Amino acid sequence: MFGKYFSRNKEESFYLPGEEIKIGKSCSFMGYSYEKDPLAMCKNRVAFAVLAFLLVYAVICVRLFEVCVAPNLHGREVAESTHLKAYAQNPIKRADILDRNGTIIATSLPTVNLYATPKKILNAKRAARELVKVLPELKYESVLKKLTSGSSFVYLKRNLTPSQQYQINYLGIPGLEFENGEKRIYPHKNLFAHLIGNTNIDNKGISGIERQLDERLTASDIPLTLSVDAGVQDTIRVELMAAMKKFDAVGAAAILMDVNTSEVIAMVSLPDFDPNLSANPSSRAQFNMTTKGVYEPGSVLKVFNAAMSLESGKVKVADRFDATQPLKLKYNVIKDYRGENRWLSVPEIMVYSSNIGSARMALKVGGLEQKQFMEKIGFFDELQSLEIAEKSRPIVPKRWGEGTIATVAYGYGLAVTPMHLITAFSSVVNGGIYHAPTLLKKQNRADDGYRVISYNTSKQMRDLLRLVVTEGSGRRANVLGYEVAGKTGTANKLAANGKYASKKVRTTFVATFPVSKPKYAILVMLDEPKGTKETWGFTTSGWNTVPTTSKIISAIAPQLNVKANYDLDELRSRRIIEASYTKE
Repeated sequence: MFGKYFSRNKEESFYLPGEEIKIGKSCSFMGYSYEKDPLAMCKNRVAFAVLAFLLVYAVICVRLFEVCVAPNLHGREVAESTHLKAYAQNPIKRADILDRNGTIIATSLPTVNLYATPKKILNAKRAARELVKVLPELKYESVLKKLTSGSSFVYLKRNLTPSQQYQINYLGIPGLEFENGEKRIYPHKNLFAHLIGNTNIDNKGISGIERQLDERLTASDIPLTLSVDAGVQDTIRVELMAAMKKFDAVGAAAILMDVNTSEVIAMVSLPDFDPNLSANPSSRAQFNMTTKGVYEPGSVLKVFNAAMSLESGKVKVADRFDATQPLKLKYNVIKDYRGENRWLSVPEIMVYSSNIGSARMALKVGGLEQKQFMEKIGFFDELQSLEIAEKSRPIVPKRWGEGTIATVAYGYGLAVTPMHLITAFSSVVNGGIYHAPTLLKKQNRADDGYRVISYNTSKQMRDLLRLVVTEGSGRRANVLGYEVAGKTGTANKLAANGKYASKKVRTTFVATFPVSKPKYAILVMLDEPKGTKETWGFTTSGWNTVPTTSKIISAIAPQLNVKANYDLDELRSRRIIEASYTKE
């Protein structure tokens, strides 16, 4: 029937018996006819199908190679050439924030926002009524007002859950639309509140690191790694909260720093807040005491006065100063708290925390050198390089006369933040090198500092600070095996009338461990601690911040892999120190 269409020999109109089933010897596509060789045609069709499948598989294989293998090879070459990790493309616009060990402390989750085009809403009342049923936190009147506004775009609700999105879709109301968004999440809640800060409804940083490094966090999806340790931060916060409750303080702060790099390992300010909650916290809870709380630290400044005096060469460790009676100046009289009323050596001035002795040391050196030294260790400037938005500039005296020299020497007249204190303290005990504080994890910061005191002066200061813990007001921080060295400070707060309140104090203890080879510095501060039966009613630093620091060091030293030296011969160490102070 179809022969006339497929046969090349149109003149042949019939076959001899059996001729129609003869098999041709050629499989060429041009050497057969449909009627003469149907089996050959079948074979060629099969060949066509096989070739087609092979071609499809070849295309698939090539594509798989391009998608799976080639990008990895290229990414590996880029990573090896730039020494950077290659990350897959991230749909989230704001980068994660990690602690130094890779723990996520801030991340973003994809979400959707509900908006409406009021002009497309056919029945605004019905739409408002149905939306309020799905989203009961919305007010009917408010939704209706937006839907009848006649505008082309209004937000109704941000950050919907998948369930809420499904239910609104199910309503089938024209004019209700969704846009993709993201929501910032802080898995550790209050733990890093002041350090990380938070973002606003548009996911833009408004405080802390989120604000200061907002451009970095939105320009790249590569996670930002901080210097802080989540585990250590949690331990310090727990102990600080316990101390704040025990001594009924109105606030507290603590900072742990690597003395050799000035990397901040932990930073806690209390009270704090949960940045995940939309409700606005109180102004007190939002205040970051560690970097914004400028205050007169009291006797802690004697550390820097002693370092300055020894570095000047005008004061020797074995020198003695008259503390038999109050020091009378032109406008004030300097007294000692529970004074020894005798001549004191430099070690004794530190151990007994003598105001008179410290003032006489500073007066011997002079105001110019004192002022220059305080400026060199960062007490005159805001910590510009610190990667956090909330920072305060120290309050520096306008005139640097005799009275200023004396009062600064024992802790008044110059107001700084706890971050200023611990950074300067680290430079005193680490060998004399000042490093600007940082919240970012650094691989090598050996060359980014500058010298403020000699190595010999730094070593002398470590010995003096160790004596304060073994013999002086810091005895309750003498944690067995960890060679703690530090200095206490108790300062009266200024009242509203500009005068110092007698019963309101801030207590501070700043310390380093292990003092034979300092690795870490820690500062603990309590705002308005109250006396207890255990402290016999006393509110000075030796009764509250010192034992609190002792508990913190005992808990975090193992976390930091600081090996305890339980074989330390304290008697031998004291004899060596005492011998070094003896005049030849």
